[in-house]
Amino acid sequence: MESILKDKKHIHFIGIGGSGMYPLAQILHSKGYYLTGSDNNETSTLQAVREMGITVYMGQAAENIGDADCIVYSAAIMDDNPELIAAREAEKRGVTLMERSELLGLVTQQFNKAICVAGTHGKTTVSSMIMMILLADKVDPSAVIGGKLHAIGGSGRAGDSEFMVCEACEFKDTFLHLSPNISVILNIDHDHLDYFKTMDNLKQSFSKFCELTTDAIIANGEDENTLEAIKNANTKVNIVTFGTNRESNFYPNNIRQLSDFSWEFTLMSKLEELCQIVINVPGVHNIYNAVAAAAAAFTAGISIPAIKQGLAEFSGAQRRFEKLANIKGVTFVDDYGHHPAEIAATLKTAKEMSFPRVWVVHQPFTYSRTAMLLDEFAEALSIADKVVLTEIMGSREKNTYNIYAKDLAEKIDGCVWFSTFEEVAKYVVDNVEFGDLVITTGCGDVNKVADMMIEMMKN
Repeated sequence: MESILKDKKHIHFIGIGGSGMYPLAQILHSKGYYLTGSDNNETSTLQAVREMGITVYMGQAAENIGDADCIVYSAAIMDDNPELIAAREAEKRGVTLMERSELLGLVTQQFNKAICVAGTHGKTTVSSMIMMILLADKVDPSAVIGGKLHAIGGSGRAGDSEFMVCEACEFKDTFLHLSPNISVILNIDHDHLDYFKTMDNLKQSFSKFCELTTDAIIANGEDENTLEAIKNANTKVNIVTFGTNRESNFYPNNIRQLSDFSWEFTLMSKLEELCQIVINVPGVHNIYNAVAAAAAAFTAGISIPAIKQGLAEFSGAQRRFEKLANIKGVTFVDDYGHHPAEIAATLKTAKEMSFPRVWVVHQPFTYSRTAMLLDEFAEALSIADKVVLTEIMGSREKNTYNIYAKDLAEKIDGCVWFSTFEEVAKYVVDNVEFGDLVITTGCGDVNKVADMMIEMMKN
């Protein structure tokens, strides 16, 4: 970081309110850099940016970059963005221009204990669990997390220690910019194949990620793709495995469900009992998330009491099976799940609870993922008793796949779909019954449907 940014006096962020940009602004601001930024929509995050004393411009305009000698943009910024166009012209004059993931990589170089959490599923939850453990141990960590964690008031934190926690996203190989001391690989599943094309290419990228790791790799000892990626990596660092039984270095024993939203188990290291763990988030999959987080923290030198306390105090990250409300006997939960495996885990958890019926309101995200995994989505969503779809959120893509929500709906018994959020919300509210659980899922803006349903139920 010092080699590139040491002489920079003014860093400008295009899209400073993004969940991945804001934490980097926090960390750089804490290190004394002068920052400015721009964004299009007023949010609580932008207000937090302003409270740090950072100038924020609303709307994108070429003049916003001012005299910045370093400009950062996120992958969400389109090529025709006027600030990005101006930044590329400025780059010709010697101004440094970098994508957000490049800056994150530079930031991780500043920490001697950078814990980078990778995998197709569970990154935000495990990153958040590790953060709670580090906070319990009072080591003052920094963080860049993909979702909001209530304990740190957002998606990032600027600490004053050698510890940093960040999500390592494989999308477009962005995690290959990182400098992890400890890597966590939760799983490797079919995703982002519009970029990787094949599973072999995806596993090769994870192998390269392993090779960047300096101290230890915390790996899912029961995921064949993960183990293959590690085996093919040119690395000699310590491999620590987690799983469901004593074949792994860390595993849970004596698992007991305490309630719909809490579990207890004994954390094991080989045949040694480390401590009793209670987690207050639902689902068997979160037991294994907790074991992964504990393994990473233990390997980083964190105390067992802090591991026990941090996991007990973790009540979930925002949009990860987040309980929003119970109105007139109907419970509303919001979840970020946007891949069939994630949706299946969420709905299996819901079906194991005491609710008589489970509804899922799903917003498919990107045409490529929906088209490539259509049958898998249908199978996962069919776990619910009632399935309602919104239209597909294309995000960065154009619909060259000729795929629509109705194509998915036709593969699910009793499924209905609607073009607008208002229609979706009204249908659910008109047909929901006392005792039902309604889950909104997707990584787009389907949480707006949850807000609409809750407001309708109040009236």
